[in-house]
Amino acid sequence: MTSIRTVLFDLDGTLADTAPDLAAALNRLLAEAGRAPLPFERIRPVVSHGSPALIRIGFALAPGEPGYAERRARLLEIYAQDLCRETRLFPGVPDLLAALRARGIAWGIVTNKPAFLTDPLVERLGLPHPPVCVVSGDTTNNKKPHPEPMLHACRIAAAKPEDCLYVGDAERDVRAGRDAGMRTLVALFGYIGENESPSRWGADALIRSPLEVLDWIDAAAGRRHAR
Repeated sequence: MTSIRTVLFDLDGTLADTAPDLAAALNRLLAEAGRAPLPFERIRPVVSHGSPALIRIGFALAPGEPGYAERRARLLEIYAQDLCRETRLFPGVPDLLAALRARGIAWGIVTNKPAFLTDPLVERLGLPHPPVCVVSGDTTNNKKPHPEPMLHACRIAAAKPEDCLYVGDAERDVRAGRDAGMRTLVALFGYIGENESPSRWGADALIRSPLEVLDWIDAAAGRRHAR
Protein backbone atom coordinates (compact mmCIF):
# COMPACT_ATOMS: atom_id res chain seq x y z
CA MET A 1 0.00 0.00 0.00
CA THR A 2 1.31 3.43 -0.90
CA SER A 3 1.06 6.39 1.44
CA ILE A 4 -1.91 8.72 1.18
CA ARG A 5 -0.88 12.07 -0.28
CA THR A 6 -4.28 13.47 -1.28
CA VAL A 7 -7.67 13.15 0.42
CA LEU A 8 -10.75 13.88 -1.69
CA PHE A 9 -14.17 14.49 -0.18
CA ASP A 10 -17.75 14.39 -1.29
CA LEU A 11 -19.43 17.71 -0.44
CA ASP A 12 -23.01 17.16 0.75
CA GLY A 13 -23.12 14.85 3.75
CA THR A 14 -19.37 14.45 4.08
CA LEU A 15 -17.62 17.80 4.15
CA ALA A 16 -20.65 20.02 4.80
CA ASP A 17 -24.04 19.54 6.44
CA THR A 18 -26.16 20.98 3.64
CA ALA A 19 -29.39 19.19 4.53
CA PRO A 20 -31.03 22.07 6.45
CA ASP A 21 -30.89 24.45 3.48
CA LEU A 22 -31.89 21.81 0.94
CA ALA A 23 -34.81 20.77 3.14
CA ALA A 24 -35.89 24.39 3.44
CA ALA A 25 -35.77 24.75 -0.35
CA LEU A 26 -37.88 21.64 -0.88
CA ASN A 27 -40.46 22.70 1.68
CA ARG A 28 -40.69 26.14 0.11
CA LEU A 29 -41.31 24.47 -3.25
CA LEU A 30 -43.98 22.29 -1.68
CA ALA A 31 -45.62 25.38 -0.17
CA GLU A 32 -45.66 27.06 -3.57
CA ALA A 33 -47.51 24.01 -4.88
CA GLY A 34 -50.02 24.13 -2.02
CA ARG A 35 -48.61 21.02 -0.36
CA ALA A 36 -47.74 20.32 3.26
CA PRO A 37 -44.08 20.44 4.29
CA LEU A 38 -42.13 17.26 4.89
CA PRO A 39 -40.38 16.63 8.23
CA PHE A 40 -36.63 17.19 8.19
CA GLU A 41 -36.04 13.61 9.35
CA ARG A 42 -37.58 12.34 6.11
CA ILE A 43 -35.63 14.68 3.86
CA ARG A 44 -32.16 14.35 5.40
CA PRO A 45 -31.38 10.75 4.36
CA VAL A 46 -31.97 11.45 0.65
CA VAL A 47 -29.96 14.68 0.36
CA SER A 48 -26.84 12.89 -0.91
CA HIS A 49 -28.87 11.62 -3.86
CA GLY A 50 -29.41 15.16 -5.06
CA SER A 51 -32.32 17.04 -6.54
CA PRO A 52 -33.85 14.00 -8.30
CA ALA A 53 -34.34 12.32 -4.92
CA LEU A 54 -35.77 15.48 -3.39
CA ILE A 55 -38.31 15.85 -6.20
CA ARG A 56 -39.17 12.17 -5.85
CA ILE A 57 -40.03 12.37 -2.15
CA GLY A 58 -41.74 15.72 -2.52
CA PHE A 59 -43.79 15.14 -5.66
CA ALA A 60 -43.46 11.43 -6.52
CA LEU A 61 -41.91 12.41 -9.85
CA ALA A 62 -38.96 10.76 -11.60
CA PRO A 63 -36.72 12.18 -14.34
CA GLY A 64 -38.53 12.24 -17.67
CA GLU A 65 -42.02 12.35 -16.19
CA PRO A 66 -44.31 15.33 -16.91
CA GLY A 67 -43.59 18.19 -14.54
CA TYR A 68 -40.31 16.82 -13.24
CA ALA A 69 -38.00 19.18 -15.10
CA GLU A 70 -39.97 22.25 -14.05
CA ARG A 71 -40.08 21.19 -10.41
CA ARG A 72 -36.36 20.44 -10.36
CA ALA A 73 -35.44 23.73 -12.02
CA ARG A 74 -37.51 25.69 -9.50
CA LEU A 75 -36.04 23.72 -6.58
CA LEU A 76 -32.50 24.58 -7.66
CA GLU A 77 -33.51 28.21 -8.19
CA ILE A 78 -34.87 28.44 -4.66
CA TYR A 79 -31.84 26.68 -3.19
CA ALA A 80 -29.36 28.88 -5.06
CA GLN A 81 -30.94 31.97 -3.51
CA ASP A 82 -30.07 30.85 0.03
CA LEU A 83 -27.66 27.93 -0.09
CA CYS A 84 -25.58 28.74 2.97
CA ARG A 85 -28.01 30.05 5.58
CA GLU A 86 -27.83 26.98 7.84
CA THR A 87 -25.17 24.94 6.05
CA ARG A 88 -22.00 24.34 8.07
CA LEU A 89 -18.92 22.18 7.91
CA PHE A 90 -19.47 19.03 9.94
CA PRO A 91 -17.93 19.19 13.44
CA GLY A 92 -14.32 18.08 13.21
CA VAL A 93 -13.87 18.98 9.54
CA PRO A 94 -11.91 22.21 10.15
CA ASP A 95 -9.56 20.35 12.50
CA LEU A 96 -9.21 17.53 9.98
CA LEU A 97 -8.32 19.89 7.14
CA ALA A 98 -5.80 21.71 9.34
CA ALA A 99 -4.22 18.40 10.34
CA LEU A 100 -3.97 17.27 6.72
CA ARG A 101 -2.23 20.51 5.81
CA ALA A 102 0.20 20.10 8.71
CA ARG A 103 1.07 16.65 7.39
CA GLY A 104 1.60 17.91 3.86
CA ILE A 105 -1.46 16.03 2.58
CA ALA A 106 -3.48 17.84 -0.08
CA TRP A 107 -7.27 17.79 -0.08
CA GLY A 108 -9.98 18.40 -2.63
CA ILE A 109 -13.67 18.04 -3.43
CA VAL A 110 -15.44 15.76 -5.91
CA THR A 111 -19.20 16.22 -5.87
CA ASN A 112 -22.18 15.58 -8.13
CA LYS A 113 -23.54 19.02 -7.23
CA PRO A 114 -23.53 21.31 -10.30
CA ALA A 115 -20.81 23.95 -10.40
CA PHE A 116 -23.20 26.90 -10.23
CA LEU A 117 -24.12 25.68 -6.74
CA THR A 118 -20.81 24.14 -5.70
CA ASP A 119 -18.60 27.15 -6.34
CA PRO A 120 -20.52 29.76 -4.30
CA LEU A 121 -21.10 27.27 -1.50
CA VAL A 122 -17.39 26.42 -1.23
CA GLU A 123 -16.61 30.15 -1.12
CA ARG A 124 -19.02 30.69 1.78
CA LEU A 125 -18.17 27.68 3.94
CA GLY A 126 -15.31 29.36 5.78
CA LEU A 127 -12.77 26.71 4.90
CA PRO A 128 -9.48 27.00 6.82
CA HIS A 129 -7.59 26.84 3.52
CA PRO A 130 -8.68 26.27 -0.09
CA PRO A 131 -8.90 22.83 -1.71
CA VAL A 132 -6.38 21.84 -4.34
CA CYS A 133 -9.24 20.90 -6.67
CA VAL A 134 -13.02 21.18 -6.92
CA VAL A 135 -14.74 18.85 -9.38
CA SER A 136 -18.49 19.35 -9.73
CA GLY A 137 -21.17 17.18 -11.26
CA ASP A 138 -20.94 18.97 -14.61
CA THR A 139 -17.16 19.43 -14.72
CA THR A 140 -16.67 16.21 -16.68
CA ASN A 141 -18.85 14.31 -19.15
CA ASN A 142 -19.75 11.76 -16.48
CA LYS A 143 -20.54 12.08 -12.79
CA LYS A 144 -20.17 9.60 -9.94
CA PRO A 145 -20.45 6.59 -9.82
CA HIS A 146 -18.35 6.88 -13.00
CA PRO A 147 -14.65 7.24 -12.14
CA GLU A 148 -14.06 10.09 -14.63
CA PRO A 149 -14.49 12.94 -12.11
CA MET A 150 -12.17 11.18 -9.68
CA LEU A 151 -9.46 10.82 -12.30
CA HIS A 152 -9.98 14.44 -13.36
CA ALA A 153 -9.41 15.49 -9.76
CA CYS A 154 -6.16 13.53 -9.77
CA ARG A 155 -4.97 15.38 -12.85
CA ILE A 156 -5.73 18.76 -11.30
CA ALA A 157 -4.07 17.79 -8.03
CA ALA A 158 -1.09 16.16 -9.78
CA ALA A 159 -1.82 13.02 -7.77
CA LYS A 160 -1.79 9.32 -8.55
CA PRO A 161 -5.07 7.51 -7.82
CA GLU A 162 -3.27 4.93 -5.72
CA ASP A 163 -2.03 7.74 -3.48
CA CYS A 164 -5.54 9.12 -2.96
CA LEU A 165 -8.24 8.48 -0.38
CA TYR A 166 -11.87 9.31 -1.16
CA VAL A 167 -14.38 9.95 1.62
CA GLY A 168 -18.11 9.94 0.88
CA ASP A 169 -21.50 8.98 2.29
CA ALA A 170 -23.08 7.16 -0.67
CA GLU A 171 -22.50 3.91 -2.50
CA ARG A 172 -21.76 5.85 -5.69
CA ASP A 173 -18.83 7.48 -3.88
CA VAL A 174 -17.29 4.14 -3.04
CA ARG A 175 -17.82 2.80 -6.56
CA ALA A 176 -16.30 5.86 -8.19
CA GLY A 177 -13.30 5.86 -5.89
CA ARG A 178 -12.62 2.16 -6.19
CA ASP A 179 -13.01 2.14 -9.98
CA ALA A 180 -10.53 5.01 -10.16
CA GLY A 181 -8.01 3.01 -8.12
CA MET A 182 -8.37 4.93 -4.85
CA ARG A 183 -8.90 3.86 -1.27
CA THR A 184 -12.34 4.74 0.08
CA LEU A 185 -14.03 5.51 3.39
CA VAL A 186 -17.75 5.80 4.15
CA ALA A 187 -18.79 8.77 6.30
CA LEU A 188 -21.46 7.26 8.53
CA PHE A 189 -22.26 10.72 9.92
CA GLY A 190 -23.59 11.70 6.50
CA TYR A 191 -26.93 11.17 4.78
CA ILE A 192 -27.46 7.43 4.84
CA GLY A 193 -30.96 5.96 4.84
CA GLU A 194 -32.22 3.23 7.15
CA ASN A 195 -32.49 0.76 4.27
CA GLU A 196 -28.94 1.29 3.05
CA SER A 197 -26.10 -1.05 4.04
CA PRO A 198 -22.76 0.81 3.94
CA SER A 199 -20.89 -2.27 5.16
CA ARG A 200 -21.73 -3.93 1.84
CA TRP A 201 -20.44 -1.13 -0.38
CA GLY A 202 -16.88 -2.41 -0.45
CA ALA A 203 -15.15 0.56 1.18
CA ASP A 204 -11.87 0.17 3.00
CA ALA A 205 -13.48 1.32 6.25
CA LEU A 206 -16.45 3.06 7.82
CA ILE A 207 -15.91 6.17 9.93
CA ARG A 208 -18.22 7.84 12.44
CA SER A 209 -16.52 11.24 12.62
CA PRO A 210 -14.29 13.29 10.29
CA LEU A 211 -11.18 13.01 12.47
CA GLU A 212 -11.25 9.23 12.06
CA VAL A 213 -9.83 9.88 8.60
CA LEU A 214 -6.52 10.61 10.33
CA ASP A 215 -6.75 7.39 12.34
CA TRP A 216 -7.29 5.40 9.15
CA ILE A 217 -4.35 7.10 7.41
CA ASP A 218 -2.10 6.37 10.40
CA ALA A 219 -3.22 2.75 10.55
CA ALA A 220 -2.67 2.33 6.80
CA ALA A 221 0.81 3.80 7.10
CA GLY A 222 1.55 1.41 9.96
CA ARG A 223 0.46 -1.56 7.88
CA ARG A 224 2.64 -0.38 5.01
CA HIS A 225 5.74 0.03 7.19
CA ALA A 226 5.14 -3.34 8.84
CA ARG A 227 5.63 -5.13 5.53
